Amino acid sequence: MRSTTTAVLERNTVVREDFATEPYELPWAAEARFFVQALDLDGPLVFRTEISPDGLHWCPLDDVEHRIDAPGLITWAVSGFGQWLRVRCAVGPGTTGKLRIYLVGKG
Repeated sequence: MRSTTTAVLERNTVVREDFATEPYELPWAAEARFFVQALDLDGPLVFRTEISPDGLHWCPLDDVEHRIDAPGLITWAVSGFGQWLRVRCAVGPGTTGKLRIYLVGKG
């Protein structure tokens, strides 16, 4: 039987500037999926998956960006990440939003 877990990385977080979520360790997971829900949003947000060997030093997983411009939900799959994951968010000029970010791991 496969194992799954869901972590809430951000809950009703108001964003006005670039940020990264807290790191989450998933060494047992074969795959993961991020869900970003914009509850309120008045401009663009761009997300990139970051990975780390130790939870301290970070690099982008790939060159793929995920963008949301209006309230709603986006998601993307992640594989080949090793152990630690987080999301970095670039906030557009003058943009504010309220977010929920979830990470689901499956192994």
